[in-house]
Formats: sequence, C-alpha cells, structure tokens
Amino acid sequence: MKKYLLYILFLPITYFFSCTVISKNHPTQFKYSKNQLVEDYITTKNILEAKHPSLYWYTSKDSMDEYFTFYKNQIVDSMSSTEFAWNILSPLINKIHCGHTSIGMNKKYLHEIKNKKFSSFPLHLKVWNDTMAVTANLNPHDSLMKRGTIIKSINGISASEMINHMLTYFTLDGYSYNVNLVKISSNFPSIHRNVYGLSKSYKINYINNFGNIDSTILPMYDPAADTTLKSKNNKIFIIKKLKKNPVNSFHIDSLGRIGIMSINSFSDGWMRFYLRKTFKTLRQKNIQNLIIDVRLNGGGNVKYSTLLTKYISRHPFKIADSVYTNSKTLNPYSRYFKKSFITNIGLLILGRKNTDGKYHLNRFEHHTYLLKSKNHFDGKVIVLVSGPTFSASCLFANVVKNQQGITLLGEETGGGAYGNNGILIPEAILPNTKLVLRMPLFRLIQFQHSESNKGHGIIPDVYVPTNYDAIKKGIDKKMETAKERLLH
Repeated sequence: MKKYLLYILFLPITYFFSCTVISKNHPTQFKYSKNQLVEDYITTKNILEAKHPSLYWYTSKDSMDEYFTFYKNQIVDSMSSTEFAWNILSPLINKIHCGHTSIGMNKKYLHEIKNKKFSSFPLHLKVWNDTMAVTANLNPHDSLMKRGTIIKSINGISASEMINHMLTYFTLDGYSYNVNLVKISSNFPSIHRNVYGLSKSYKINYINNFGNIDSTILPMYDPAADTTLKSKNNKIFIIKKLKKNPVNSFHIDSLGRIGIMSINSFSDGWMRFYLRKTFKTLRQKNIQNLIIDVRLNGGGNVKYSTLLTKYISRHPFKIADSVYTNSKTLNPYSRYFKKSFITNIGLLILGRKNTDGKYHLNRFEHHTYLLKSKNHFDGKVIVLVSGPTFSASCLFANVVKNQQGITLLGEETGGGAYGNNGILIPEAILPNTKLVLRMPLFRLIQFQHSESNKGHGIIPDVYVPTNYDAIKKGIDKKMETAKERLLH
C-alpha cells in the first residue's frame, strides 16, 4: 500500500525489462565474487526471517528452509548483479507468495540502461492459460506474424512450458498468478531475453491461416536497424497518446447513460478532487449507471481506496479484521534500510502490542467507516477487475463485493481475497551488489475473510475471460460486456 505499490507491482518490468545508444546485449556489469554474493544472500535471508510478516503464510518453514539452502547452493561462481537478482533472488522471493516483496536493481545499473534499448525476441505476445498470441511485431516489414497469430512453441519449447517457467520469476499473492500473466504479456520480448537469453534467430511454430501448424525462422529484433525509432512523428504521437491516458479519468458514454471511471492508481495526490468532481457530475447529470475500472490498479494509499468505497458502498463498512507486524523495530538490520529512522518511528507510533505478542494497528481493525452523504452514488455499479487489481484496490473490491446493485466483472484479482502484506514497505540495500530488497512489514487480513479464499484473489461475480477474437480485433471485451449488462 502507500504510494509504492503500483510501482512495486510492476517492479520486474521496470527493473529488469525496461531497457528502452543501442546494444544487442545488456551492458557489461562488474562481476561480484562468490563470497560477496553469499554475504548478500545471507543478509536477505536474515532480514526476511526476522522481519517479514508472512514468510511462512503459504510456504511452510521446512520448505522455505529448503529453498534458502537450494538457491544459496546455486551461487557457484561470480555473477553480475543482474544475474544474481534474476537467477537467484527472484526465484527465491517467488516461493514466499507475497506480491509486495520484490528485488530491484541497483542505481548504477538503472543509470546505465536509462534511455537505452537492447536487442530482443521480435514479437509481443498476449499470454493466458497455456496460450500465446501475437499482439505486435517489432519488425514492421514482417507480414507473416500478424496480430492474433497463435504461437505453439519457440525454439522447441512449448507455449505452456514457457509460460509456466516464466511465472516462477515473479512475485504473487498466494497462488493468484493472473497478475503475472499480464506482466509477461506487457513486455514479452525482454522477459524472454532475460529468461532464455538472446538468439540470433528463433524457430517459431504457429497456427497458419488454414488452421495447421506451420513453422518459420525469425531474426532477433535489432533496434539499431529499426528506423522507426528515429521517427520524430512517431515520438510526437506517443507523447500525445500518453497525455490522453492519465492515471485516472472519467467520461460519460456517447448515449449519456453510463459514467465510466478508470482508476489506475490510488497514489495520486489529486484523488480527493477527482472523486469529488466525478461523483458531483454523476449527480448533476442524473447518471444512474456507473463502471469503475480498476483492472490496472496496483494499489496505493488505503485512505483513497476507502474514500472511493464511501461513495458507492450501500452501508458502513470495515476494511480489515486484523493488521499487525511481528516487530516494533527494524533492528538489528536498520543499517541496511533506507530511511530506517523514520520507519522505526512509524513502527513505534503505529503499533500496539496485543495479547498475541504482535503489534496491531487498532484503528484499521476497529474503525467503521461511514458513507459519504453528499454525492453518494446509489445507482447500478459494475466494477471491472483483473490480474493487476492489487493491494488497496482489492480492499475496495472486497468490501463492495456482494452488495446490492454492485457487480464485480472480469477475472480473478492478483491481490489476495483473504489478505495481503503491506502498509509500510521499506527498502533494504544489500551490502555488496546494492540490490534493493523491498519488503512489507504488516500483514493485513481482509474484513469478513474466509479460509476458503486463502491463496486466491477476489473472484468476480461475472467471469469474463480473455477472448481470442477480441485480441485479434483489439476490442475491450470486458468493458463492452459491462456496458451491455447495464443497459439491458
């Protein structure tokens, strides 16, 4: 939660894959000795064991101990910080099943790759279940691999095997991996390069226009030969497109009957103004149908997700049954954490020790939130959810689910329905590689949680899965379905 969460949700993309003067490979990096890497690894292990609120929530201590030993034994030689992060720490963190725990690259590496683009696999792919389909081709002169082409295998590795293997490099809440399918789809070329390395060419098995399996050889994408990168008009188009897609937006459909709110983050400082103005407009124009799209909302500040809930909830509500941390301080590891002094003061002020020995945030556990009396929306609401719906946006979705006149539509959320970890998420800097370990300090159990949802995301009332025809045509099937349900 807090302002870090949308950033953390897509951390593997921004840190490992955002390489955007041009090189065929990653920049040459300093190699750290085995002893240095082992020291960083043990530091990571010690911090997680001492301070993580849910290290054994989904993985038993015996199993976690085995993973700690296994990945430590994989450090057999010197490695760069990228190799260490990608091949050792990321798979280890995956085993915790906490979507708020992650590894990021050091400042030197981020500076080195800034504004650079590297060679990669040539196709952008949408992945779901065991299927991969082309959404874009980095080679504009290739007319064979069109949008919608189903890819069966790459270099002899089947689609299902490749997807399952890629998923082991990403963090997740419990077993709700939908969010990571979206992450992989968002930058497949770079992720493929990091997992499988770079090839001069790729053998692709695909479904041709006649429904038969065919094969072709595609060269790697070389940005040095891509003249579209130098197009001034293309750059202007991208800037204009970004301006038309702010973090949060609102519009009324062409029939004047449906309000559509897209809330992609609860971290925006203008959230109060945005919500107040939006719900005032809905009242003034007498709009009785509302779509709230939080499919890409990775979380943010809980006070803003709570504020949105106040505008549409049908009754007063709570957001958590329990919120607690194991420790009152970051000590004896404070020296590794950025802003540890402030974090330790926060822990001292916020937490109150209960009979269970944990330090609880009593306000979250006991406070009942009242509804907004001014501009409260009482009409029909459809909330769009998906894999990237995470953290604070799941607190919102969990409260409004099953309320009269409110329907959740889409796919299972990436954020846990039972609960998650967050509230305070400090950053620890590993002593040698300077890699960044981001780790939450509080465990939050959602209000009216159920043991049956443990490990799962929030399940929508109306399930609308990935639709192949919609991918081919570039149609937003979930949005179209929501509009149809509201008007019929």
